[in-house]
Amino acid sequence: MNSTNRTVVVTGIGATTPLGGDSASTWEGMLAGRSGARALEGERFAELPVRIAAVAAVDPGDVLPRPFARKLDRSAQFAVIAAREAWADAGFTARAGEDEQVAPERLGTVIASGIGGVITLLDQYDVLKEKGVRRVSPHTVPMLMPNSPSANVSLEVNAQAGVHTPVSACASGAEAIGYAVEMIRTGRADVVVAGGTEAAIHPLPVAAFANMMAMSKNNDDPQGASRPYDKGRDGFVLGEGAGVVVLESAEHAAKRGARAYCEVLGQGLSSDSHHIAQPEPTGRGVAAALRGLLDTTDLKPAEVAHLNAHATSTPQGDVAEVKALRSVLGDELDHIAVSATKSMTGHLLGGAGGVETVATVLALYHRTAPPTINVTELDEEVDADVVRDEPRELPEGTIAAINNSFGFGGHNVVLAFRTV
Repeated sequence: MNSTNRTVVVTGIGATTPLGGDSASTWEGMLAGRSGARALEGERFAELPVRIAAVAAVDPGDVLPRPFARKLDRSAQFAVIAAREAWADAGFTARAGEDEQVAPERLGTVIASGIGGVITLLDQYDVLKEKGVRRVSPHTVPMLMPNSPSANVSLEVNAQAGVHTPVSACASGAEAIGYAVEMIRTGRADVVVAGGTEAAIHPLPVAAFANMMAMSKNNDDPQGASRPYDKGRDGFVLGEGAGVVVLESAEHAAKRGARAYCEVLGQGLSSDSHHIAQPEPTGRGVAAALRGLLDTTDLKPAEVAHLNAHATSTPQGDVAEVKALRSVLGDELDHIAVSATKSMTGHLLGGAGGVETVATVLALYHRTAPPTINVTELDEEVDADVVRDEPRELPEGTIAAINNSFGFGGHNVVLAFRTV
């Protein structure tokens, strides 16, 4: 383990997703097995091969003041909303410094996005073509920067220990949380606001994902389209939103009397070096990340009671992940309740690791594994105990949970958490 060996805990959570505008409604939607997917309306989506997505349940424009919102890309809007909830949930009542529980120079932000302000970029290009140079927004560059969500969250909370944005495709949100853990363990910060966000439901990204055969084309049944582990799965459903956690050294949290949801044990990282978009079919890289997690923490496979899988609903990826789990965990995998929450939220790309970390934290805190929906016929190659249709109670005592996130480019991130 890291030489500083500071214990890190989760003291706040926040989310805005296709299931709800905050973490409570998102969690309620997961436990109910509700899908956030729906048909995309409007002429600009009408001719696309994919006309479904998991759109945010609450539009950020209905939450943020218009003068403020118009200076932020949709991805940053989601991040700010989720971060505000997490910050308040952690017990902070004002910006760092104004709230004396944390000093600004001991507070950091790490908010990731896989794509950044793509809607701003594409919309402002349309403005340039159709209305001319003078009509392009002067806020365009600060809005489209991939670091914009993290920077705007840092402005919200007055974070001065560092503002960071790891970009690793669909593993970005999880990598952000792992980076935040290291900031605390190495003594750079006492508190870090971390997570992931994404807003890419636009005709160009949808068409591009569809043409590379990554997305489900089940336009007639949006809510049944995302079906991890099912024999009939045919790709993911694009989602949007953000998930954010407040991480804190256990010592700092105890000093201010904060509630701890759980402990963050650490992370495992690896890269496939196989293909820019396809998963390595044997799960070699995923297995390496999981072994790295076990080698650098005191986590024992027998402790793991729950796993929130990456499980995007792609034919190759779902099986490769399970193969990796079995190769490292062996028979211990049999007692792990596996949930694939993308079946309900869709795939939030760079926001997935953030939202699924919130789900993993809540699963431990409430000792309940959320279900995987739409598994009508389990693929024979999925050799794991998948929680299907109904939530499942998790054991009493000290238990741990794992959250997997993988991304185009061969990025693999595995995070682990333990009850306190």
